[in-house]
Amino acid sequence: MRFTLLLLSLVLAPAIAAGDAPSPIGIWKTIDDESGKAEALVKIVESNGELRGSIAKLFQEPNEDQNPHCEKCAGERKNAPILGMTILYGLHRGDDGSWTGGEILDPNNGNTYHATVVVAPDNRTLSLRGYIGVPLFGRSQTWIRVE
Repeated sequence: MRFTLLLLSLVLAPAIAAGDAPSPIGIWKTIDDESGKAEALVKIVESNGELRGSIAKLFQEPNEDQNPHCEKCAGERKNAPILGMTILYGLHRGDDGSWTGGEILDPNNGNTYHATVVVAPDNRTLSLRGYIGVPLFGRSQTWIRVE
């Protein structure tokens, strides 16, 4: 899974011009890496060429706080409600159809990571790579399109 994003980029780059690339705009279901359970719905929009994503819905267990706050976040996000929070921002479309140069916030630990996004050719899944430093030292997640 470590090289998923790199491989997708290498495979898709020759086949897709940036204008023909599948769009990340829409609503995506995030899946927990360890449990395999749905965590949230993230709504991704584009504004002035920048991709941004915010938490549209949380999938909480009945015994969990239904309106959790980002206790581990810093700055203006400290103790802010996670629902509605912008967690993905600053990404811009590359020539190969990927979106790079932005960041993603993990509300579970309050950490922010560099981010790269690639949408699969069938427009049904999105590979998001969060990393510190270089993409090789990071973690990938696959999000599933809802809308």
